[in-house]
Amino acid sequence: MNIYAFIALLNAVSSLLLGIFIYSQGRKNLTNKTFGLFCFFVTIWSGAYFIWQVSDTAEEALFWSRALMVGAIFISISYFHFILVFLGKLQEKKRYLILGYLISLFFLFANFTSFFVEKVTSKLNFPFWPEPGILYHPFLTIWIFYAAFAIYLLFQEHKKASGKLKTQIRYILFGTIIGYLGGITNYFLWYNVPIPPIGNWTTVFFLGIIAYTIIKEQLFGIRLILTQFLVGIIAIPLFINIFLSKTLFEYTWKSVLLIFFLIAGYLFIKSVLDEIRYKEELQKTYEELKVLDKAKSEFISMASHQLRTPLSATKGYISMIIEGSYGPLSEKIKEKMENVFQSNERLIKIINDLLNISKIELGKMETEIKPTKIEELIQSCYEEMKMEIEKKKLKFIFEKPKISLPKINIDPLKIRQVILNLIDNAIHYTPKGEIEIKAEKINSSIQISVRDTGEGLTEEERRTIFEGFTRGSAGITHFIEGAGLGLYIAKKYIELHRGKIRVESEGKGRGSTFYVELPIR
Repeated sequence: MNIYAFIALLNAVSSLLLGIFIYSQGRKNLTNKTFGLFCFFVTIWSGAYFIWQVSDTAEEALFWSRALMVGAIFISISYFHFILVFLGKLQEKKRYLILGYLISLFFLFANFTSFFVEKVTSKLNFPFWPEPGILYHPFLTIWIFYAAFAIYLLFQEHKKASGKLKTQIRYILFGTIIGYLGGITNYFLWYNVPIPPIGNWTTVFFLGIIAYTIIKEQLFGIRLILTQFLVGIIAIPLFINIFLSKTLFEYTWKSVLLIFFLIAGYLFIKSVLDEIRYKEELQKTYEELKVLDKAKSEFISMASHQLRTPLSATKGYISMIIEGSYGPLSEKIKEKMENVFQSNERLIKIINDLLNISKIELGKMETEIKPTKIEELIQSCYEEMKMEIEKKKLKFIFEKPKISLPKINIDPLKIRQVILNLIDNAIHYTPKGEIEIKAEKINSSIQISVRDTGEGLTEEERRTIFEGFTRGSAGITHFIEGAGLGLYIAKKYIELHRGKIRVESEGKGRGSTFYVELPIR
């Protein structure tokens, strides 16, 4: 068996298995059907090519050279058919397709006459090479026309396509060009051009590209096919090799090897199938969770709006009662009403936090970006929180930058909320000592830091502190009213500005430093 015969056999087996798998995985899908039809004609061509190469007589070689043309006649038009379906252009180009099949049928009827393949003669290393008849020349012209037409349509669609479709077309286009360039060499010797044929070689490559596209880009929605294809393509030569054995011992060990390979192949295919099913289930669960998460965010948004209105009204009435709008109050009642007012304020803050979270998760959070002097923003936060810090007898330091910092484009209200939240946390978790805030330019960012000498954080707390509804263990002791949403919202606000937020702490009782980095834009 020469190398041309071996490659032809490999190509025939490959195209047969690939065609069967593609068709079986989508029998109602026209794309699968047309690609399976193309593989069928490639199998006829390559199978007959193999027998032609191992023929012993001129008569036998002539018959099989004509037989392989049965597949060759329809390869170009069936591939054109597949491309039309894949690109969604079947109705648009249907007349070209019908005409191509009618012409191919005409050449099929003429194929087994001397008008198509006249005889076989010796050329290069081939003892029986076909000689063209008078109808062979128009056939080759039509064959090249439809091959070029398919490539042209792929190029045109590739220009307009995007995303996954563009990638699929790119792979198919690359494989098609390689396959057809090699396929054309099969016809050089017909016209006495001394170039050996490599069509079967490049067709194997082309089918490999399609198989890769199926797995990598899920062209036909089949992810298992390559595994089955590889197992099958290895099993067939092992099976054939058994019958080439010369001794009983050789026959036995080759049979045992095939059995072990089939068992291993089955287990391999099963493991791949289980993995695919597992990933599909995970994807399905993920999609369901996305729907539920969106519903949760929408519910929180709606509930927050509904709750905020009566709470705001309650706040107004309580404020008026404390101010004496409805008559004088005793000091005891006034004290209790102030407690109610503060509780109402905390509840409004929690509602506002929930509303902000739902807006962020639904992608409805709006930002009003404007050039802002960050020192002035920090100064206003410093002035607002100074009195509360002094009540706790803490030292409050705002280290102003020595050189004026450049203005940055931010939403000042949101960044102000972030800074206030960091200072507020520092106040609650620092029983004694100091709180320091400063800003500086580092490379292409403005870095704001809030340092305290408070309770500090463990390594585990540092990793989870920016998650929703998460608080450090010190919060349970020092600040029981918090909901653990402040730092989560701060992180989301900073991410909206394409910035970063992080925390450093040397451990429990050794304080913490929160860093906010905002890009200079």
